[in-house]
Amino acid sequence: MDAGNPEHRCRCPHGPRCTRGPRHGGLAAAALDPRVRAFPMDAATQAMYREHGMDPVTLESDVTTAMTFLHYVLPSPPFVSSRAALSAAFLPPQDDGGGVDRISGLPEELLRNIVSRLPAKDGARTAALSCRWRRVWLSTPLVLVDADLLPAGCGSSLRVERAHAQRVESAITHILDAHPGPFRFVHLISCHMQETPGRLARWLQLLAVKGVRELMLVNRPWPLDMALPATFFGMATLTRLYLGTLAFPNTADLPRGVSFPHLRELGLLGMAIVNRDMDFVLARSPVLEILCIQANVLLKWLSLVSRSLRCVQIIEGIDLNIVVKNAPNLERVIIWTSSARDGLHRIVKIGHAPALSLLGYLEPARHLLEIGNTIIKAGTKPSPSTTVPSVKILSLRVCFGVRNDAKMLPSFLRCFPNVERLHLESNETDEPTGKVNNKFWHEAGDIECIQSHLKLMVFYAFRGERGELSFLKFVLESARMLTKLVIVFCKGSFASMDEANSKVKPLFDARWASRGCSLVLFESPLETGDDKWVLNFERGSDFSTTDPFACTAALQGCTV
Repeated sequence: MDAGNPEHRCRCPHGPRCTRGPRHGGLAAAALDPRVRAFPMDAATQAMYREHGMDPVTLESDVTTAMTFLHYVLPSPPFVSSRAALSAAFLPPQDDGGGVDRISGLPEELLRNIVSRLPAKDGARTAALSCRWRRVWLSTPLVLVDADLLPAGCGSSLRVERAHAQRVESAITHILDAHPGPFRFVHLISCHMQETPGRLARWLQLLAVKGVRELMLVNRPWPLDMALPATFFGMATLTRLYLGTLAFPNTADLPRGVSFPHLRELGLLGMAIVNRDMDFVLARSPVLEILCIQANVLLKWLSLVSRSLRCVQIIEGIDLNIVVKNAPNLERVIIWTSSARDGLHRIVKIGHAPALSLLGYLEPARHLLEIGNTIIKAGTKPSPSTTVPSVKILSLRVCFGVRNDAKMLPSFLRCFPNVERLHLESNETDEPTGKVNNKFWHEAGDIECIQSHLKLMVFYAFRGERGELSFLKFVLESARMLTKLVIVFCKGSFASMDEANSKVKPLFDARWASRGCSLVLFESPLETGDDKWVLNFERGSDFSTTDPFACTAALQGCTV
């Protein structure tokens, strides 16, 4: 199959034919009312885009959809009580008719704990209570979330009127000026930064001087190429950083001493960053463990050279080649979704990564897999130079209706001989190209991970097609260690559970290699494609979760 031939592309929820937004009434649709213009352009911006041949209404709609999901993948702020009200509790009146303020008499450490749990504007108000309360507020590492500064009833942080945003920006400036720091967490996603770019540069300079530990900074987003001020490079105290819809500064002329010595987690969401600047960030972040990228702009090659990286996550990698050159501590490479606008394959290369234990989703229709210096092709024989024995959890997307896709599946699986948990999603095609039956899989030969190590397999988006059933039969007849096979079908795929059961009935005619294997048939609460809209970085970078692929919303209610 010619990968560039659009006639044979998969009709999957992750490619060129996927819907351009959340389903009406779906999980992610609740985050945004499509009747409300979340990111309206002014007249000058509309005229500029018209001059470039773009329809402002369409562009505004596309950006609104993209920003909805960008906001969704952002990590949540630390818990603060939006309902908290600080008031003095009094003992019963004494003889003189007065009362005793019990809160103010508490130790300062406890008072700081109380103030840290209040929204920023309420925490600042405590400074007016007394000199002692002002001292408490000034000595409390601050949590600053701009959405907490919005007037009550103005809607979500996605829909912010300019007048409200201006008041928020003034409040932020006042807080950053008044508080000496440090700032434990700063979440700025509600401001119209393009109107006062000098103000953003000043904010970042203040945060750099006063010490910010965690920063979430997202442009509103007009203009789409608004530059991140160079004062950003002074924030050496950062431990966690997420940036969205900004243009990353040019790093070519920066001093050698610029670095992020404490940065452990980095997220780049819709960021315009070129390969050279991405390499710079990785090289100057010596303790970076988690890297998250959503909807990369300009970045075409992600070259991973890092002694500290443990987890890399990609949501909607666009035309992105991923090369793991030298990452001795890298444990996870998670490609939740990806696309190629020209229909050509993109490289996923695994070099030196001896700790890599979790990998996916790999897609034969989109990815050219390279192990060491060998490009994996249909029929590639396994050898020490073409295998990654450390991988125990693997996820794949395959279009069983396209024969060349199916032919690549055994070759991909042979590269990972010790896989114990396999997640496999079945993509749909408009035009099947060739039959894939039981004979096809048996002629493909032995696959070590299936025969000797596979314990759990989760098969997603099952439709009961011939190619799917023949592969499932092959697994059941080969997998001697298999203890559980979970078959998941999307909500609405079958008229009833009886119909779904009838589709898997042929599997019980096979001679199962494992007598202790159980088969679970499960209807997902999501319809086809909905899982794309409920992705979140927190799932994959939580190292206490052994298998983040098993935590997908598609499996909600099913224990694997």
